[in-house]
Amino acid sequence: MKGETVRMQLSSRVAGMRFWLVLVLLASPLMAQPAFRKHYITIGGGGGVPGGELRNGLASSPVLRIGYGYRFHRFFQADFGLDTVFHAAKIRDYVSTDFGDLRIKDYQYMVPLGGRAVLPVLDNRLLFYAGGGGAYLRYQERIRQPFGNSSFRLDCPSCRARSGWGYYALLGMSYALDRSQNLRLGVSSRVFRANTSGDAFGPLPAFTTKDQWVNTAAEFSFSF
Repeated sequence: MKGETVRMQLSSRVAGMRFWLVLVLLASPLMAQPAFRKHYITIGGGGGVPGGELRNGLASSPVLRIGYGYRFHRFFQADFGLDTVFHAAKIRDYVSTDFGDLRIKDYQYMVPLGGRAVLPVLDNRLLFYAGGGGAYLRYQERIRQPFGNSSFRLDCPSCRARSGWGYYALLGMSYALDRSQNLRLGVSSRVFRANTSGDAFGPLPAFTTKDQWVNTAAEFSFSF
């Protein structure tokens, strides 16, 4: 009986060791995954397509994108950025100044504040992501500054603006160009929806409108 008890105890211990061995073998690929970059600085360019109540008033136009992301977890990242759409309202007015007639042009600014879920593939070289959050939109007229980038700038009392808050959704991917994964090339789309109000702006009336934008851009990122 004593020998049988000893054999049962040994068998139980062996089974326990096998369980932990299998658990370690299953977990080892996750433990061996390469470290991911935490900071992402992005610049990109593409096109912005207006929708909603902007569809018949504003035109599809070029978009410039800059952004910063902090990847605090392998699968999650916080985002802050700026999409600038150029001259979608097609405003071509002039304002008279002591320095001559200066052209007025329109710009549409969209500031996303949110995050994304990240799916890393191929040892983190290929990233798929989707996310969203809040967004601030502002449409503004600006005059051409006759002194370039100097500190002296002219005000534009007649320039109009409108703005509002809403939300955005994001979908995209990127691929590492180098072995150290510091440089990435990708593409993403942001869908913005917001209610804006303020001045009459090009074809937009001086009351609240329900706006939508679909901005798609190719992106170059530096991560560290």
